[in-house]
Amino acid sequence: MSTPSLAGAQAAPGAAAIWRAIFAGLCASLVGIGLARFAYTPLLPSLIEAHWFAATDVVFLGAANLAGYLLGALAGRPLARRFSNRAVLRAMMLLVTLAFAACAFPVSEAWFFVWRLASGIAGGAIMVLVAATVLPHVPAARKGTASGAVFLGLGLGIAGSGTLVPLLLGFGLRDTWLGLALFSALLSAASWFCWPGSGVAATAAGAAGGDAGAQAALPPLPADTPRTVLLLYVEYGLMAFGLVPAMVFLVDFVARGLGAGAHLGALFWILYGMGAIAGPPLYGFLADRFGPTRSMRAVMLVQALVVAGLALSTKLVAVGLLTIVIGSFPPGIVPLMLARVHQTLPERHARQHAMWSRATTVFAASQALCGYAYSAIFGLSGGRHALLFAIGAAALAIGFLVDCAIRRAPAGPQVETVR
Repeated sequence: MSTPSLAGAQAAPGAAAIWRAIFAGLCASLVGIGLARFAYTPLLPSLIEAHWFAATDVVFLGAANLAGYLLGALAGRPLARRFSNRAVLRAMMLLVTLAFAACAFPVSEAWFFVWRLASGIAGGAIMVLVAATVLPHVPAARKGTASGAVFLGLGLGIAGSGTLVPLLLGFGLRDTWLGLALFSALLSAASWFCWPGSGVAATAAGAAGGDAGAQAALPPLPADTPRTVLLLYVEYGLMAFGLVPAMVFLVDFVARGLGAGAHLGALFWILYGMGAIAGPPLYGFLADRFGPTRSMRAVMLVQALVVAGLALSTKLVAVGLLTIVIGSFPPGIVPLMLARVHQTLPERHARQHAMWSRATTVFAASQALCGYAYSAIFGLSGGRHALLFAIGAAALAIGFLVDCAIRRAPAGPQVETVR
């Protein structure tokens, strides 16, 4: 049975078991999201040049992963209830591995679409389940840092897409896909026995679902909690709206918008990846050190200003510095939002898991929809990158205001400590 927590566990896991669980989570986020999604970006020119698919088809096939991510976010919890978190996570990592291998053989557009969709489904399910599987085994005061370590896989995947994939392309396009499949298989094997055991999970299930007395003894939630939850969903959707312009159009902005060329554009994607590596552990540490509310607001404000700066910048040095900061945002907001979920519903482990699943679904839907919206705006505006960045900055600024509208949580150990 799927379990989102370790509440009521009879014995705290040792440090080695905790680190094994974190390692497994990192491998899952690296395979299911970091590589399955972001490794596709540097492959686009090669797919077109090798005449595997037309340029318009390549973009459509790329969107299949985003659509699959939404489906996976919706299916993750039902699958885990039917089997178990551990079984589903293992299966999803294997599905990504199989999808990479299948994409090495462009049988048809439909074939490629199905496997890109499958890799997206795996990524969505992993995002919903991985934190609920790993974090219950981590001490409360370190959950933010631990979630940052787990979702470091997203940043490593972005960085790897700018470094590992170009190296593999030297061996050919088919070998690149097979190399990604081999790398995913190795990570799946390395993490296979690192996932938390079912015996501990069963203890958690009893605490979360069967111990009604313990749940009833919890202090009541504030009356405006439903409003807070709704506003956090809105904010998370606005975050997706704000991060897409740089994530999708940055390389093209540098290469064509600033006239720096494709090679320099690829180097800027590596800078973006450097920021992505730093984001999850840094933002997770901020959540532990200063509390998720203050950290989230500070990050939203800084990111809004930085993305606005990107809309106004034409100097490569300035754009490079801004790129590093912006790169920290897409993977870094995951541990921050997860900390807000735990803060909003303290000790309600099943409800935390449900809220996180819905938040992931909102983010996935917003990301998919605004991706097409930005593409349309880009075409209608005659290719004005600055306009897209300005819209993204406005979305982040609105998200900051939405967060400020959330009632300040009362002081206490359950507020600023992630549980």
